[in-house]
Amino acid sequence: MKTLKQKTVADLVTENIKTAHIFKKHGIDFCCGGGITIERACEKKGIDFKTLEEELLQVGNNTQSYNYKSWAPDFLTDHIINVHHTYVEENSPLLLQYADRVMKVHGHHYTELVEINDLVRRVVGELASHMKKEELILFPFIKKMVHAQKEGTTLPRPPFGTVDNPITMMEEEHDAAGELFREIADLSNNYTPPPSACNTYKAFYAKLEEFENDLHLHVHLENNILFPRAKQLEKTVLQ
Repeated sequence: MKTLKQKTVADLVTENIKTAHIFKKHGIDFCCGGGITIERACEKKGIDFKTLEEELLQVGNNTQSYNYKSWAPDFLTDHIINVHHTYVEENSPLLLQYADRVMKVHGHHYTELVEINDLVRRVVGELASHMKKEELILFPFIKKMVHAQKEGTTLPRPPFGTVDNPITMMEEEHDAAGELFREIADLSNNYTPPPSACNTYKAFYAKLEEFENDLHLHVHLENNILFPRAKQLEKTVLQ
């Protein structure tokens, strides 16, 4: 059995297409130039093998489940920012690179890639704006309410009147992002690349599916846990 050092880049991407995202991040060619060993790829790029090894071993290893309902609302907002907002911020540039590359190379034959590229750009832009509203307006207010409840004090009514107003806006934007991904899933045959697809094409669809799965959990935590608790909390702390 080959060790990780002995496997080629192409071997690993074939075993788990999600490892392509790690190689892409480090500028390692996993498509046409994937025939070299991972050790050799690190030497060529001046990358510490141990660093790359740790990242590759983490792929698909995030199976930890949490009892989100037991978390205080302020802790949950931090988790959403640190895990899900950070995921979107870190992976959006890679997703856009994949979308552009695959469209330019294969868009003449698979014309749906042109529309997918446009939809990806729209959803990335809308999510960036959406997350800033949460981080600058809604989440700080939720934290203020938690603090007021702990201290046994009350809060003046916020400029937006009631927490229902920003929550309604966030839920509408969640629906819009979900609809964009439904369109992407339909156009991509549920992220199924054609039989002749190159590794970059496969990696693009795998990243799209991963991105959507993260978004589903992200939206679930807000719509079904955080937002209802924020509405209940407001009833106890607003003047």
